[in-house]
Amino acid sequence: MSNADKRAPVATRIQQNILARGERRLLNWLCARLPAWVAPDQLTALGFAGALMVAGGYLLSWLGSGWLALSLAGYVVNWFGDSLDGSLARWRKIERPTYGYFVDHSVDAIATFLMVASMGMSPFMRFDVALLGVVGYFLLSIHTFLAAKVVGEFRLSYMAGGPTELRLMLMAMTVTMALVGPGDIGGTNFSPFDLFGLFVASILVTIFVVQSCAMAHSLRRRGG
Repeated sequence: MSNADKRAPVATRIQQNILARGERRLLNWLCARLPAWVAPDQLTALGFAGALMVAGGYLLSWLGSGWLALSLAGYVVNWFGDSLDGSLARWRKIERPTYGYFVDHSVDAIATFLMVASMGMSPFMRFDVALLGVVGYFLLSIHTFLAAKVVGEFRLSYMAGGPTELRLMLMAMTVTMALVGPGDIGGTNFSPFDLFGLFVASILVTIFVVQSCAMAHSLRRRGG
């Protein structure tokens, strides 16, 4: 999942999510205290390891809902690594904009797919519903990358929400899974988590359509 320090090399970062300021202060505090031997690439790998923990917890939840604790811990590890790799590079002034941009977002894409798709392979959510959520997230990511290229704006939040808020939402849903357990609603073959997943996916796709139309209209008026 992309975080506060993930941006195109020449694009202006736009971040208006609710937790942005507090998260930035925390990240700066952590960067100042990380040992010298910790490198940004190591943090990227740690973030991906967190995604594997998330996926493992959901897959193992077939054996018992207690395994969802592994997913919760994985979200924290993923946030730590994914948020701090770029932050640390900027803090130490050792950025490699082209390499970092490419590797970071490539790893983020795989990590996001693993985390959300594995939720659909748990007893709590349908796989097709989870994939719709992945599609919605990737569509917004594509819009972000295109906007960074054509207008020089790398948007990291939509509707006051960003990657960190999304992680917190998924963590809250995971806790609810452990409390409520699996089960369909009135024999519909859809669980409450499926309905929530469909709702979130529809919001992501709608934002993509609205933002894309607005961007196209703006570019047309500019004659670009």
